[in-house]
Amino acid sequence: MNSLKIPKQNISQYETMFDKIKLLNEAGLHLSIDKVNWPNEFPKLLPVSVHIAHDNDKVYLYYQVEGEELRAVNNKDFMPVWQDSCVEFFVKRKGEQNYRNFEFNVHGVLLAANHESREIAEYLSEETMSSIVRFTTIRHYYKSQLQLSDWTLYAEIPKEAIGFTSDENLSQQVICANFYKCGDETSEPHYISWNPIDLPKPDFHVPKFFGELTFE
Repeated sequence: MNSLKIPKQNISQYETMFDKIKLLNEAGLHLSIDKVNWPNEFPKLLPVSVHIAHDNDKVYLYYQVEGEELRAVNNKDFMPVWQDSCVEFFVKRKGEQNYRNFEFNVHGVLLAANHESREIAEYLSEETMSSIVRFTTIRHYYKSQLQLSDWTLYAEIPKEAIGFTSDENLSQQVICANFYKCGDETSEPHYISWNPIDLPKPDFHVPKFFGELTFE
């Protein structure tokens, strides 16, 4: 498997969120989330992408979603945000068994846990959750009498939240990861991924289908 490089950028030097997003959008690794793995049951495809970079202390993500009929019901962390308009980042250190999921709805509400499997997991602590910065934007418009929205999610995830220690550098570390767009209870349920998933029904909790990324 070819390993893509996550660029190292000094994003933390910028004071404003908008300057950080601008740099991430210009210099981050760009990935299209465009694999419709279950086209017969769930054919919906939205234009979705993510930019990713790091600065040795944090992983920075910037998701962009276009033309979604939004659902945003869950309003507190640890609620079932996958039912809403949702983007996700699943990650594990190469060679480790456990993986972590970070699931954000359109308002930045977050579900995150450390998993042994789909069924066996421990939520991240409130302290860790509070260290994860989230910022979203939404632009509404009408098309064919439907209210659609373009939306973005910016997130800063400390390296400790994804399983590294405070004295480890991210540079040259390898992770296995996948990026998703879903919405179980939206008007058109969908399950879209960056790396393809070869299973008979939707399931994102399968690390063998993660791609490989190396921190620059």
